[in-house]
Amino acid sequence: MAESGLIIVDKPGEWTSHDVVAKMRRIAGTRRVGHAGTLDPMATGVLVVGVEKATRLLGHLMLTEKVYEATIRLGVSTNTDDAEGEVTASAPATGVTAAEIHKGVVALSGEIMQVPPQVSAIKVNGERAYKKARAGEEVELAARPVTVHAFDVLDIRVSGDVVDVDAVVTCSSGTYIRALARDLGGALGVGGHLTRLRRTRVGPYDLSLARTIEGLAEECVILPIGEAVAAAFPRRDVTAEEARVIGHGGRLPAAGLGKGPIGVFGPDGALLALVEEQGKVAKPLAVFAG
Repeated sequence: MAESGLIIVDKPGEWTSHDVVAKMRRIAGTRRVGHAGTLDPMATGVLVVGVEKATRLLGHLMLTEKVYEATIRLGVSTNTDDAEGEVTASAPATGVTAAEIHKGVVALSGEIMQVPPQVSAIKVNGERAYKKARAGEEVELAARPVTVHAFDVLDIRVSGDVVDVDAVVTCSSGTYIRALARDLGGALGVGGHLTRLRRTRVGPYDLSLARTIEGLAEECVILPIGEAVAAAFPRRDVTAEEARVIGHGGRLPAAGLGKGPIGVFGPDGALLALVEEQGKVAKPLAVFAG
């Protein structure tokens, strides 16, 4: 059986996240493989893949902070809010000043309400929005709260009638960078879409840990599940008796480590469980012992 842990993949462009999982199933030699936080085919960079027991971590890792490098093209709108879609409108953006761009970026920072792209995986009446949109339906998506911790402009380049803005975005889970591109262009009155996206970090896992598909085919580097949890969540070390209780799905007294998830480790250093603290008790979210 394959080792339980995480594989940090540097996803290539044109691959879907599902393509990566299918490839990693063959490389790791197991069907029990999943991923946290989908990347669009156009996007590259950090895709966290879980193997064996670590697939049970993925839902919790999807909620962590993410960092992206992006290029936003002002002056052109598309139906997908990125370069893969069809152009729906264009307007010369050369009159937009750097000061206006920076002001627009500030307005899209902090806690904001964001309408997801029409072509997204959000379900509307039980069906994915992108399926409805591609069938020609107008999809009404409600704005959702997201947090843009940082939106830093690195460079602004004028090319013909368009303006390209290079930026680094640090944000909460559920934030759509192509929606930021759309909304920045919309606020500036010229439209906008995303032409490049590279995810450089998911929680504590960054590009320094990532391996290409080709590299993983030569050597499948798996971050052991205990190391993966210790890097991402607060750690709690317990006694042998507490380890026995948690190993059977029991509850422990809260240790004041925050709501969680919290990684629980036995006297031998092995990962036992993920727990969350509710009042005076620590309740298991996932048990890995045994």
